[in-house]
Amino acid sequence: MPLAALSVRFGGRRAAARVPALRRPVTSARGDARPSRAPPPGSSAHPAGSLPRSKMRMMRASCLLLLLFLGPSQGHAHTATTAPLPNIVLLLADDLGIGDLGCYGNRTLRTPNIDQLARDGVKLTQHLAAAPLCTPSRAAFLTGRYPVRSGMAARSRVGVFLFPASSGGLPATEVTFARLAKARGYTTALVGKWHLGLSCRHPHDFCHHPRVHGFDQFFGLPATNLRDCKPGAGTVFEGAVHWIVVVPVQALGTAALTLAALRCLGLARPPPAAFLGLLLPVAILLGGHFLFRHYFRPLHCFLMRDFEVAQQPLDYENLTQRLTEEAAGFIRRNSQKPFLLLLSYIHVHTALFASPEFAHRSWHGAYGDAVEELDWSVGQILQVLDELGLASRTIVYFSSDQGAHVEEVTATGEVHGGSNGIYRGGKANNWEGGIRVPGVLRWPGVIPAGHEVDAATSNMDIFPTVAGLTGAPLPHDRVIDGRDLMPLLRGQSQRSAHEFLFHYCNAYLQAVRWLPRNSSAVFKAFFFTPKFHPAGANGCFPTHVCLCQGPTHVTNHDPPLLFNLARDPGETVPLTPHTEPRHRAILEAILEAAAEHRGSVPPNVPNQLAPGHVVWKPWLQLWAAGASGP
Repeated sequence: MPLAALSVRFGGRRAAARVPALRRPVTSARGDARPSRAPPPGSSAHPAGSLPRSKMRMMRASCLLLLLFLGPSQGHAHTATTAPLPNIVLLLADDLGIGDLGCYGNRTLRTPNIDQLARDGVKLTQHLAAAPLCTPSRAAFLTGRYPVRSGMAARSRVGVFLFPASSGGLPATEVTFARLAKARGYTTALVGKWHLGLSCRHPHDFCHHPRVHGFDQFFGLPATNLRDCKPGAGTVFEGAVHWIVVVPVQALGTAALTLAALRCLGLARPPPAAFLGLLLPVAILLGGHFLFRHYFRPLHCFLMRDFEVAQQPLDYENLTQRLTEEAAGFIRRNSQKPFLLLLSYIHVHTALFASPEFAHRSWHGAYGDAVEELDWSVGQILQVLDELGLASRTIVYFSSDQGAHVEEVTATGEVHGGSNGIYRGGKANNWEGGIRVPGVLRWPGVIPAGHEVDAATSNMDIFPTVAGLTGAPLPHDRVIDGRDLMPLLRGQSQRSAHEFLFHYCNAYLQAVRWLPRNSSAVFKAFFFTPKFHPAGANGCFPTHVCLCQGPTHVTNHDPPLLFNLARDPGETVPLTPHTEPRHRAILEAILEAAAEHRGSVPPNVPNQLAPGHVVWKPWLQLWAAGASGP
């Protein structure tokens, strides 16, 4: 059944392409000037009841003086009735699960400030990350576009940047909401995690730096927080070390021992060069591994202030307090003019940390401590807005870049990942647990308090929402996938502005969500799903995250696996032709939309996450001022 016909069966139709409205040319209220007529012959130049020209000039001059005198007060009255540009505060957590917050049902973690934010504003219950991994999700968040459009979606196994000294990153041709706001006179700042690249060809070209993308100020991590950045927290490279170091060393060592045994038994007389040829690679591999472990932290874990290294290596002591103070100071310095602040938290990505005031205080170990410290920081930002009288002039947004990392478990069995509530899966896959994230917005007097929005929204929607709030025009030379949230937030609309949402695993389209117009159904079709391991688990524990390709890692579905999330939010029972009479027609509609979407993605976009862009490049390494090396 064609898509249009199926849409009619659901009582709606597909969203038409947006066409800029034609504006009627503005004409002067006075009309065209016409030449004055001379008075008729024999008539007076001043008709009866009129004044001489000299007196007319005097009256006009008096009127002009009166207008000049009243002008300032009337101008002030006009600006008073015109709403000023709102301040924009965006609070983004890292790897926080939707089930970690009290306002989303958690009863054992204390998050009073975020819960109060939800009570004072709108809570989005179907808020979605555009990707289930940090780098692509953040690229989509900043640009309002699926990351595959900007080349920020990998076609290889590694889907994020691991080193600051990599050459990939968000292209300078991309337009971020910070750039839009800055063009409208906003002062902009990013505090916290960036994770979208730094430099291209030499360490100080900063072609991907936050300052290139519209942020006036930057203080934070250029890449990401890793276990390897904190002494004693373990490593994220365990799998790579196993295959690159352990397996070759075992093979080479076994070969060397075999030759030695044969020589001792007199069965062979291998030359010394044979032993050297085996033991030299072993020494190189072990030495390289030692250097990697010893120098990773000072090389790759550091804080930056604008274009300078501020702390190398990174010190976790009171890190959240330092980031919070930096964000609060920015607000105080710019309280008299419009500003946009993105506070991109390090919490709760591993390595986990917390200041002494929060360590060992929660019911959920180190992870719970980090969540509760994150909530404290949110409260501090809200308190500053209240102290400065800015709350009613500031829209605040809180969310997470993707779902909780369920595979984060230490060697001792302590869970370092969060809760995705009733939703299946987590970070790095497109089951709902990986992409359904908290979404809370507050703007007193504009957004109704205590309101819930069940319609599907995306973190890409922040881009056009910021454009609308600041009065910035949307770029016309590219596809913008986000939609303005304000009609939903104000209660002017009850329906999602999205009819289809496309869920990518790296650069591979994994699933499509369809919200038929005038229907409560939320259909989601999977083209492939990850193979959870071990059996019965809710994640891919041997690989630490679920992978996007390969017969040992994913199961392909033809026809696609179909769910109705309105009835089955946990994605437990797929629909079949027996349980859903429209099964075939629904899949045809989704496949048609997927084909149309794929056709809108340029095929030749440079892949910023190709192996050559992700690998560490020593010549791009940054050092603190005055340092020459570790």
